[in-house]
Amino acid sequence: MEGEECDRGIDWLEGGSAEREIPQEKQSLLLNNVHSGLPDPLPNPVKCSVIRGDYLYFHYGCDGQDDRGWGCGYRTVQTLSSWLRMNGFPPHGPAPSLAHIQRALVSMQDKPESFRGSRGWIGTFEASLVLDFIHDVPCKLVHVRGGGAELEGVAAEELHEHFRVHGSPVMMGGDRDNSSKGIVGVCTGAGGSYLLVVDPHYYGGPPDRAELQGRGWVAWRRVSSLDQDSFYNLCMPQTAKKDK
Repeated sequence: MEGEECDRGIDWLEGGSAEREIPQEKQSLLLNNVHSGLPDPLPNPVKCSVIRGDYLYFHYGCDGQDDRGWGCGYRTVQTLSSWLRMNGFPPHGPAPSLAHIQRALVSMQDKPESFRGSRGWIGTFEASLVLDFIHDVPCKLVHVRGGGAELEGVAAEELHEHFRVHGSPVMMGGDRDNSSKGIVGVCTGAGGSYLLVVDPHYYGGPPDRAELQGRGWVAWRRVSSLDQDSFYNLCMPQTAKKDK
């Protein structure tokens, strides 16, 4: 579904501008590139691939709305949206608010009207719809049946290729492991692969980069440490061939 076609039938001003975007003064307090300075997880990696360009770190409560327990998918979408906006993809300006994301899904008829103002979760499929709707950027969805060898294979091949070709962050979620994660890098060595995870579940006052890294909110996570019995889905924005 093309974003331009969807936009024609929508009055984006209904409900007020606060429903559309995070206020600029709130967004100005967010940290960018929170993985910067984190050392590689392996002393002699075979290959390490990370995103190109800047992004903002969105987390629980960062706009004053307490979304603990249900908002992690929205926050990861906001992080991916910020990368698109900061790397030349329209529309430019602040990232969409939680209400804006819900309204987009209702406008696309993916969700019923009752979804607006709810605490309904969203996952990688909804993320792909929203990013295409707002930015006109299609996303590739990759389903990984298990968190063991199959996820290792995806990390060692597909994620490296994604960061090489597209350079954009990836959203990851699952069923047993249903916590949304932003993935901004992958590192592979003889013993397996690590994912560079930007976790949106931090809640509290404005953090600093050292705190986030020190407490593990931004960290290299070994693929084998993830839930072996969970399936995983990855949402990969396909940005390489888009006109900005």
